[in-house]
Amino acid sequence: MIGVIMAGGKGTRLYPLTANRPKPLVQVLGKPVIDYVSDALLDADIDEIILTTGYQGEGLISLVEDWNNNKSGKFSVSNEDRPMGTAGSVKLLQDKLTDTFIVASGDAILSSNLKNLIAAHKLSNAKVTMALWEVEDPTQFGIVGLSSQLNGQIDAKLSEGYITKFLEKPSLEDAFSNVINAGLYIIEPEVLEHIPFDTKYDFSKELFPKLLELGWPLYAMKLDGLWFDVGTPGELIRAQNELITRRMELPFTIPSGKLTPESGYVFDTAETQSKTIESVICHQALVGKNCKIENSLIMNHSIIGDNTIIRNSVVGNNVKIGSDCFLNGCVVGDNVSIENKANFTNQKIDS
Repeated sequence: MIGVIMAGGKGTRLYPLTANRPKPLVQVLGKPVIDYVSDALLDADIDEIILTTGYQGEGLISLVEDWNNNKSGKFSVSNEDRPMGTAGSVKLLQDKLTDTFIVASGDAILSSNLKNLIAAHKLSNAKVTMALWEVEDPTQFGIVGLSSQLNGQIDAKLSEGYITKFLEKPSLEDAFSNVINAGLYIIEPEVLEHIPFDTKYDFSKELFPKLLELGWPLYAMKLDGLWFDVGTPGELIRAQNELITRRMELPFTIPSGKLTPESGYVFDTAETQSKTIESVICHQALVGKNCKIENSLIMNHSIIGDNTIIRNSVVGNNVKIGSDCFLNGCVVGDNVSIENKANFTNQKIDS
């Protein structure tokens, strides 16, 4: 089975981290997000993976070369000349996708047994099977209504079933379920006929509602394991902290390091003389004395001066932050230098 990883997004909400890399190459615990996705596909016996790329595609081409040298399987890149949307980018591969295939978003952390999803798809005789994830607050997502039978009534208690309805970002009163589209689909090749050629087109907003209207059977199933959308700085921080908390049950290893008394994690190659509270200090990063790093991510080779407070922030690679600084709710791009006594709140700081 062929797997397609959609990796063409700009990641504007993570800017300026994405000024020098596409969103799928942003690292969580020292590993590009897209690597979590490719590993889950390989574990499900997907033997060929194609990346659809657009923005900053050069970095993904280099990654695929590395995969071909170091991972089992066949990897290649399909580059878009212009943004084609999620479905439009896959339409470009129609000549190759002549049998059942799987499509995954390259900007979500995924650790799940996808063999279960593939088996459910085969049993359901659906044209598309969608992976779902359960959330506490569905108002910021596209929710999915399920039924135990085709064209049946919605049953909010189901963990899998036939899709009967979609709704984008509902109010709490209108939310008929709390399961959301996780951006991973198993698709039959005839579905591609309903995607217009050479047109920007979206799976969730355009194709799937169209197929539902046509009466085509669509199935869905909740994922097991872990899934995180890392489209915002807050979600990126939440994902790393959850991975640290659940590190003993993960099917992969995380970089060697030390857990702090305050539920932080410091890579063995990093150094800190300060409290690390629900934060991660990455490879060869240095944190000075009397600092407070809280609910944040400090990426590789960054240096934090003494008496500096960083809260709810993501600090990119090779950043230098002076002493006596205060940052809250910030995203700092790669190679930025911040002078002593600087004070920033809810800022995107670029070089």
